[in-house]
Amino acid sequence: MTRGKMRDHGLDNGIGNGIGKGLGGIIGEDDIAEADLVTRRGTFRAVAFRDPVDGHEHMALVRGRIRGREDVLVRVHSECMTGDIFGATRCECGDQLGAALDAVVREGGGVLVYLRGHEGRGIGLVAKVRTHVLQDEQGLDTVDSATALGLPVDVRDYGPAARVLDHLGVRSVRLLSNNPDKVHALQSAGIKVASRVPLLVPASEDNIRYLTAKRDRLGHDLPQLDAPPPRAGFDGPPLGEASG
Repeated sequence: MTRGKMRDHGLDNGIGNGIGKGLGGIIGEDDIAEADLVTRRGTFRAVAFRDPVDGHEHMALVRGRIRGREDVLVRVHSECMTGDIFGATRCECGDQLGAALDAVVREGGGVLVYLRGHEGRGIGLVAKVRTHVLQDEQGLDTVDSATALGLPVDVRDYGPAARVLDHLGVRSVRLLSNNPDKVHALQSAGIKVASRVPLLVPASEDNIRYLTAKRDRLGHDLPQLDAPPPRAGFDGPPLGEASG
């Protein structure tokens, strides 16, 4: 689906909202803290920050030297408690989170920006679980289950990601994403996106309906849906280019 069609459906995807480092302000010294974070993938620099516009506390995980660099590998990841923490297979969020961190490690440098307040594409955790009920009981997809409850389909704001990338001195990014609208959102917020790098997760019986709706109704680029069915589960790296 094109961005024009998304607007015809009344979807607010946070693009062109005027929120960037110029209009939205700068992250203040009292609203940011940094420390090393040792993980099973190695050590990252954890940059926690409170955004001056949305008020949420977000996190950027930094690997390697990135200040002043161009074409930095970056993943802007929307919070998904069910997928990221509990490993839900309805969506591919948890798999993408792990694959993105793996890609940054393989690259030898990059940033993962974890945006809170994005649960259910911005509708919140309780509302997201209510959409799951409609999906399970009435067969609605991820779009129709939101609108049936009178909720917007996508109200995420990527301004906080742009502000922290500016704070980190990232001059341009190679964006790990299957969503062309994220490219437009970051560009609208003042971040130069040099390219978009696919972050594909194989389709499974559990996530095929969700992925199909993302492709057909939200304009995500998911060529793996046209490939032969993979074996159950996900135990490999993202498909497509991962390290640039």
